[in-house]
Amino acid sequence: MAYNLLKGKRGLIFGALNDKSIAWKIAEKVCEEGANIVLTNTPVSIRMGEIDRLAEKCGTIVIPADATDVEELENLVEKGRAHLNGNFDFVLHSIGMSPNVRKGRTYDDLDYGLLSKTLDISAISFHKILQICRKLDAINRWGSVVALSYVAAQRTLYGYNDMADAKALLESIARSFGYIYGREKNIRINTVSQSPTMTTAGSGIMGFDNLMDFTDRMSPLGNATAEECADYVITLFSDLTRKITMQNLYHDGGYSSMGMSFRAMKIYNEGLEYRDVKNDKSKVEKQ
Repeated sequence: MAYNLLKGKRGLIFGALNDKSIAWKIAEKVCEEGANIVLTNTPVSIRMGEIDRLAEKCGTIVIPADATDVEELENLVEKGRAHLNGNFDFVLHSIGMSPNVRKGRTYDDLDYGLLSKTLDISAISFHKILQICRKLDAINRWGSVVALSYVAAQRTLYGYNDMADAKALLESIARSFGYIYGREKNIRINTVSQSPTMTTAGSGIMGFDNLMDFTDRMSPLGNATAEECADYVITLFSDLTRKITMQNLYHDGGYSSMGMSFRAMKIYNEGLEYRDVKNDKSKVEKQ
């Protein structure tokens, strides 16, 4: 059901790759809610993905841009505004990639050149987008900017690697720029800490299937889906959330507030029982 929450608004969406992408679901949802958007991704992602199909569905264009390249971002902002005939009312940053993760480098054996790329792609690109939009005065007063984060910014999660550092930096940028943009133009900037979601990027994280199962068992409401994340983000783009800014907002079924759940403990106990039985059997065989 559509509520016309974004009727007449214009937006810029970074990061849609295919229909598994959270950015893809958000783009679909904002269009259902009456917004006009421009889509963007890197040239290689556009070739590998299906973003042209999304653009056709939303009745818009795709403007290739490397979010780590200042000149390409400036070109993107100018072309995006020209296509939409005005400034943006909302911007979504859904960008994250770790070359160290892709190459199987563990956190205690990082390649520092690759770490710099992780931070540039996954976090510093957010700063570049905000700085360019501010210099070009590209976001309307009372606009909204959202970046997708993850609880690993605050907690250590096995296998998440240097992406945890990137998400921590991403959230810091949202706070620092949220102050500047808020005092100047009432523009709000927030991050959404989403449940682990089976996207193309997420599937590259070590043990991701097990992580999703664990968080689902830990969360009172279960994991939040990409579609549910889209429902949440449109409220942050709407005029209903004008005084929410500089926040990291958890959209994770309650996981971030949990210590241990009954369902997770049950699986843990079953594992202990299996280990004890196996040890007892081994003792008998040795006798």
